[in-house]
Amino acid sequence: MRKEDCFYLGKIVKKYSFKGEVLVKLDTDEPELYENLESVFIALGNNLVPFFIDTSSLHKSSLLRLKLEDVDSEADADALLQSELYLPLEMLPELKGDQFYYHEVIGFEMEDVNYGKVGIIKGINDAASQPLFEVESEGKEILIPLNDELIIKVDRKAKKILVETPEGLIDLYLGS
Repeated sequence: MRKEDCFYLGKIVKKYSFKGEVLVKLDTDEPELYENLESVFIALGNNLVPFFIDTSSLHKSSLLRLKLEDVDSEADADALLQSELYLPLEMLPELKGDQFYYHEVIGFEMEDVNYGKVGIIKGINDAASQPLFEVESEGKEILIPLNDELIIKVDRKAKKILVETPEGLIDLYLGS
């Protein structure tokens, strides 16, 4: 399994018991969706390694307590600390309406209500406190805040996102 075919589920943040149990900090608003998984992929080096789950339960809301098959001691659990967990993309719950996953809108066309066609979404930068659409237009990169108030419509069939950006934002990048 390749990382490109998966989504990031969370990270193993600490050991839970001397029997090899670990706690995973989930990257989701709905941790209960992942409480009864059969297996996960754990990033070890450059590989995603499948691990079967013996038992799992939610622990203090956003943490998932896992007992992985063949991880039976503190030393085994130590080897997995800070490792990232992944699941296949097809396991993502389907979103409706104007909700979307970041990976889903790469390649979508962005159009502004007032400006017109802006460009093609090349990526989402979520390293800052405010996620940003990275839009390519005329060989230049335009950064547009990923903000519910700015997004008017997400059209999955037409692969287009309609936004209403603050006046002058797009011109800042294109120098018009």
